[in-house]
Amino acid sequence: MTFFGVKANSVVVDVEEHRGKPDQPQDPLAKLGYVRQDVAIGFAEVGGFKFVGSSEVNANPKDTKDYPGGVWTLPPSYKLGQEDHAKYEAISESDRFILKFQKP
Repeated sequence: MTFFGVKANSVVVDVEEHRGKPDQPQDPLAKLGYVRQDVAIGFAEVGGFKFVGSSEVNANPKDTKDYPGGVWTLPPSYKLGQEDHAKYEAISESDRFILKFQKP
């Protein structure tokens, strides 16, 4: 995720990302595919963007964010193939946030 190098003014950017656990440190490489929402907001603000809103339309409280193959364990990727397929199908897709930023 990068916000640096955007030079135009009045740019609106929407970000959708797999939501990491807010009570755990952010892996700088996001190896499991999850990013804390506060970290994403911080990156955007450092890049000169102002946070203007969010949506929970893709929130999924069933996502425990602790899978052996990371977020890719869940559908539609099913990284583990048929292993525990029904379990991951019941969870469905990952818990995601949508953030809206504007560069004044």
